[in-house]
Amino acid sequence: MADDHPLGNRVSDMRSILTEDPQTWDILWKQKVTPWDSGEIQPPLRQVVESGEIPFTKGGRALVPGCGRGYDTIYLASALGHDTIGLDASATAVEAANQLAQSSSLDLDLVSKIHFEVADFFKYEVPEDKKFDLIYDYTFFVAIPPSKRSLWGSQINSLIKPGGYLITLMFPHVPVHDPQPYAAGPPFYSNFTSYEEVLRVGGSEWEVVLNKIPDDDTLLDVHKGKDRIVVWKRTA
Repeated sequence: MADDHPLGNRVSDMRSILTEDPQTWDILWKQKVTPWDSGEIQPPLRQVVESGEIPFTKGGRALVPGCGRGYDTIYLASALGHDTIGLDASATAVEAANQLAQSSSLDLDLVSKIHFEVADFFKYEVPEDKKFDLIYDYTFFVAIPPSKRSLWGSQINSLIKPGGYLITLMFPHVPVHDPQPYAAGPPFYSNFTSYEEVLRVGGSEWEVVLNKIPDDDTLLDVHKGKDRIVVWKRTA
């Protein structure tokens, strides 16, 4: 029920607008119905990048599908020196992301590494020599109806290079046997198994190099007890 959801009525408002038409995301942005937007990058992303636990490539290429206002795109370009592309189906979101980048007093070298595009992730293509060293997914996977998530897995595999990393910040993370997974959102649910079963298709091989539930003390209130961060490395 919406009243029991950590994001309250905003999730039910979002679900009343969303359809499978990608342009309904633009309606949400225009109406400021964006319950996933906390106004900053999520602490678990910062922790995994800055902890040194994983030897992420620096100065490569990164992709953030469903980038929204662009916090993560800007951060990855800054922290790892990646030429970073943020994609969103909403022109309003991309406009907001460009405004944020322009208002953040970034140096010109960093600005040159940040790119925002209005695009359909599922139709996005890059040449072989432009595949990504890193892809970050936060509240993009959960926006896809579970029946269509295999398309996400196929596209991730087509865009990331062997040896590349996929960071999945699962929110809201629900137990595999949760009797009411659709009560979670926005707008759907996620768990480790739902990612794993669509990534390892067509002969693609992935190694889980980090799998942890962040300490609640480090999380924003609405994320406490709801986050899981998993880093995958594509091995073949």
